Amino acid sequence: MLYYLLYELLQPHFSPLNVFRYITVRTALASLTALFLSMVLGPWVVRKLREMQIGQYIREEGPKNHHAKAGTPTMGGVLIVISTVVPTLLWADLANVYVLLALLSTVGFAAIGFVDDYNKVVRKRNLGLSGRSKFSLQMLVGLVVGVFLLVLTTFGVYSTQLIVPFFKKFHPDLVINALVDHPYLWPLGYLPFLLFVALVMVGSSNAVNLTDGLDGLAIGCTVIAAGALTMVTYLSSHARFASYLDIQFIPGVGELTIFCGALVGAALGFLWYNAHPAEVFMGDVGSLALGGAIGVVAVIIKQEILLFFVGGIFVIEALSVILQVASFRLTGKRIFRMAPLHHHFELSGWSESKIIVRFWIVALVFALFALTTLKLR
Repeated sequence: MLYYLLYELLQPHFSPLNVFRYITVRTALASLTALFLSMVLGPWVVRKLREMQIGQYIREEGPKNHHAKAGTPTMGGVLIVISTVVPTLLWADLANVYVLLALLSTVGFAAIGFVDDYNKVVRKRNLGLSGRSKFSLQMLVGLVVGVFLLVLTTFGVYSTQLIVPFFKKFHPDLVINALVDHPYLWPLGYLPFLLFVALVMVGSSNAVNLTDGLDGLAIGCTVIAAGALTMVTYLSSHARFASYLDIQFIPGVGELTIFCGALVGAALGFLWYNAHPAEVFMGDVGSLALGGAIGVVAVIIKQEILLFFVGGIFVIEALSVILQVASFRLTGKRIFRMAPLHHHFELSGWSESKIIVRFWIVALVFALFALTTLKLR
């Protein structure tokens, strides 16, 4: 909105406003706007959640020190969503389909998380949405995004080609397509492509959700992952940089950088109130939205595989749960004291603050490693 006002309408009459045509300027402004909104609205959101008695439910089987957190306001993720969406609407070009897809995904996953939180906290249903219902709704949002991206391929402005870190010319979708000459059997064509997009987004969303178990853990890791994706998105939109790094150049995707910048600012602002000891928890409305946002950005810029490194902590947390469940069902024994992994370290005697900071450090290492793979190809 401000982009149209300051650049499209007023810039022809006042040339200094030409600065707002630059993506880097608007990304910085979106980040600052998101940070400002979350910092200003934070106390009001926390107060309202307390007044509505929307408090966190603590599992009996969890670490005993968590019981002191019972009743802490939750569903604070609405603050993250508002602080991400509003700056994007203000500073991005809303005619850009990639921005609209990112907003659609974030709001869609947030809505699923909101319903889940509402059932758990307000209606006092401890399990919230059933696993099947939640997964189905998440898949639906992912499939909608996949359909829009497939439509863009028909106009020649988007490609389903996979980019593999460390390899310049290796594209598994092209290799398999050469062996199986049928569009519906492509690993990244039509229906399989739709499923791939949906699974990446659902996996990312649930991985962040599983990581959200300690004060500031998930949101701190999100700041790092979103920051890395901001850089990669900008590089993917710049023809010269994309050619130099041999990554896919996607015209128009630069506007998505503004969305990523807003996500970073919103996450930083929420961290102010979510840092240990937390004044508010994000709930599923926040964790599902954050994971969905990260996932859709990775899909759009064709860095789905790189997402495993960008969000390395989220992947490790999700894998710890998968391994724990698989081991218990197959052998009757547990690999970890408790899953996700951060609870294992809690029960091993690590303090909550130490776990959080060390996980942030590992997340930063993963993000830096992901950025180095852009050149090591």
